[in-house]
Amino acid sequence: MTVKAASRANYDDKDRLPSASTYKIPTPNETPLHIPLTHGQGPSYDFFEGRNLALELVRVTESAALRCSQWYGRGDKIAADQAAVDGMRAVLRHIKMKGTIVIGEGEKDEAPMLYNGERVGDGSSPEVDVAVDPVDGTTMTANGGPGAVSVIAVAEKGAMFNPGPVVYMEKLVVPEEVHASHVHLDDPISQTIRTVAVAKKKAVEDVVVCILQRPRHEKIINEVRAAGARVKLIVDGDVAASLAVSKHGSGVDMVVGTGGSPEGVITACALRALGAHMQARLAPRNEEERKAAIAFHGSADRVDRVMHTADLCGGKELYFAATGVTDGEFLRGVRFHMGGASTHSMVVRNLSGTVRYMDTHHKWAKPSITNPRFQKQADILMSNEGEEDDK
Repeated sequence: MTVKAASRANYDDKDRLPSASTYKIPTPNETPLHIPLTHGQGPSYDFFEGRNLALELVRVTESAALRCSQWYGRGDKIAADQAAVDGMRAVLRHIKMKGTIVIGEGEKDEAPMLYNGERVGDGSSPEVDVAVDPVDGTTMTANGGPGAVSVIAVAEKGAMFNPGPVVYMEKLVVPEEVHASHVHLDDPISQTIRTVAVAKKKAVEDVVVCILQRPRHEKIINEVRAAGARVKLIVDGDVAASLAVSKHGSGVDMVVGTGGSPEGVITACALRALGAHMQARLAPRNEEERKAAIAFHGSADRVDRVMHTADLCGGKELYFAATGVTDGEFLRGVRFHMGGASTHSMVVRNLSGTVRYMDTHHKWAKPSITNPRFQKQADILMSNEGEEDDK
C-alpha cells in the first residue's frame, strides 16, 4: 500500500499527478502521501476523488443550530428540537446527493420529518446513507446548558450500522494515543483508566471520565471514583462528549456508559477520521426488545457482539459536520449580534483525514440558504409553486 513518487514519464504537460486509481492510501507505517507542487499553481490535489461533501453538509448543521439556538434557555426542548429539524431539512433538500436517512428522528409514524427511510438531497449522485441528529442536547439547549450540537454524517450506501429496534448501546470511547487492542468494553473500568493514563502520560487522578448522569450509571460512577480518576457528569449530549475525547486539551479523556444507539453510529462516523477509538454493544432494555433485536439482526451473537468503530460505520468515503448550539468542549455555541449571528463548526472527511474548524458569520440582511428569514420566504415560494402544480 505504499504511495511511491510518480515518475516524470507519468506526468502530463501540466505536471499533475496521475489519476487517483493508480494510488493507494498508506498505512501509518508506510510512506506518507506526497503531493508535489505544480508550476506556479500550488499543490495538485488530483489524487483525491470527487468533492468534499462535508463542506456542503456544514450548511445543514449551521441552519439547524441557528434556528434551534433561538430557543436557548427558554425551557421548551420540544420547540428547540422542532426548530432544529426545520432548519436542517430546509437546507438538506438542496444538497447534491441521493440520500436515505438510516439514522434519523425515528420511524415514519413517529417522526413526520427526517424519519428513518426518508429520501433527502436533490436526487443526484452520489447515492449515500445519511445519519442526522438535528440537536444532540435538547435538554441542555432548553435549560441553557453546555455541549449541545447539531450533527450530520454521510457514508457510502450500506456502510452504516443499523441498530434496528434497540434504542441504547453500551459505549466506550478512548483517545487516539490508546491502541485499540489494549482496551475492551468488558474490562474493569479501573484497568481501562490506567491504560488511558499510561497512553496519555498522565497520572490516574488526572484522568477525566465523562458519563451521562443517569441512575443506571451509579455503579460505574462509583467505580471510576474508587479508581482515583475524575468524573465529569453530563445531563445530555454524549455525541459532543465523545468527540471531545479526540481533541487535545478538551478536558475529556474517555467516555463510558450506556447511551443512544443512533448517537453511537453518528459518533463512529466522525471518529473514523478523528482518530479516537470506540467500542459498543447493543443494550436491549427488556426481553421483548431483545427478541425483536435478535429477529432483526439474525442471531443472539450479533446482538451481543462488541463492535468497533469501523463496524459501526464502514466504507471509504465518510463525511461528518457538526455545529455548536451551546458552548462545549470542542465547539462554541451560536452567538447573536446586531444584524446577524456567528457559528462555530467542525467538518471532517475520512478519505483525506482532514478536520476543519470553521467560524461563519451570518448576516440577516443578505439572502443565504442558512438564513432563517430567507428560508421562510423560500418555503412560502415553494409551497405556492406546489399549489400551482396541483391546479
